[in-house]
Amino acid sequence: MVYVLLVAVGMIGSGFKLASGGKEGAEKLFAFATNPFLGLIIGTMATALVQSSSTVTSVIVGLVAGGLPVATAVPMVMGANIGTTITNTLVSLGHAREKEEFKRAFSAATVHDFFNLLSVIVFLPLEIAFGFLEKTGLFLAQMLMGGESLAIGQFNFMKAITKPVINVVKDLVHDMPTVAAGTVMVVAGILLIFISITYIGKLLKKAMVGRAKTILHAAIGRGPISGITSGTLVTVLVQSSSTTTSLAVPLAGSGVFTTRDIYPFTLGANIGTCITALLAATAITGATAVFALQIALVHLVYNLLGVIIIYGIPFLRDIPLKGAAKLADFASEYKAAAVAYILGVFFLIPGAFVFISSSVVG
Repeated sequence: MVYVLLVAVGMIGSGFKLASGGKEGAEKLFAFATNPFLGLIIGTMATALVQSSSTVTSVIVGLVAGGLPVATAVPMVMGANIGTTITNTLVSLGHAREKEEFKRAFSAATVHDFFNLLSVIVFLPLEIAFGFLEKTGLFLAQMLMGGESLAIGQFNFMKAITKPVINVVKDLVHDMPTVAAGTVMVVAGILLIFISITYIGKLLKKAMVGRAKTILHAAIGRGPISGITSGTLVTVLVQSSSTTTSLAVPLAGSGVFTTRDIYPFTLGANIGTCITALLAATAITGATAVFALQIALVHLVYNLLGVIIIYGIPFLRDIPLKGAAKLADFASEYKAAAVAYILGVFFLIPGAFVFISSSVVG
């Protein structure tokens, strides 16, 4: 399944390059998303719909390899962080019958939402003004790959194992018009990514969820460093930040742990989920390999800085806790408010923004 993931990412890169006509064509194709707020919303909605930030960030890595500008992709990976929090918020609805239990569960679930929203509020304006994530990602990618000029020589072993399959797919669509052939490859690649990550998640859950629960119980409530580290480790083990946070929500609902105890654990999930995009980036060879690695590293740096800065500063650290507590108080009194919150934050508001933006462009 990991091999299928690597092939799929390579297919998306090759297909997108074919369909768009290279970097210039890709920039024209995604001109509508050069508005960073629209890019953020695309990432949020896409992740909320497929309920997997790993899938969305892997697709973004493939698109960057095919010519999507990294500057356009950065807000998309930020949006993926927001969209992935929908799963544990949905899990909290399972506690809705008992008022106090639901209040605890909903607070533990939405503290992750508030943290990710606060991260965007802090870092997106800085990225728009200075492009510091894009620059940091490029510096690290060039350092790891020995400089942009050496990108073509990197990861040759990966090219050797993935290129034959990608070439077979190219041969199958060879007689189709160029744009259609590229589009078929992109769609097929996205489907393969979705399938591979779904099965990787299922297999790892069978093998690791028991161990993950042991780590979770041992680490939560033993301080922030322990919580963040264990959240990262569990997410790497089960390859799903949604699973990690969803494991913690019932424990808060039952009163075993408080939202404050769960909070660092969910932040570790943000860091752990970056491994999939980094793995996907190794599938890309050639001149665009450095950019694929760059966006994967942007995702990692963004999540690390979010934890260091927001959780490291007491004033900022308490904002998600206070926001989640107030929302949970209201939602426990009015259950419909919880449903309205999920639909509004993850679908209706982003959808309205996309509609308005497209109307203005049109």
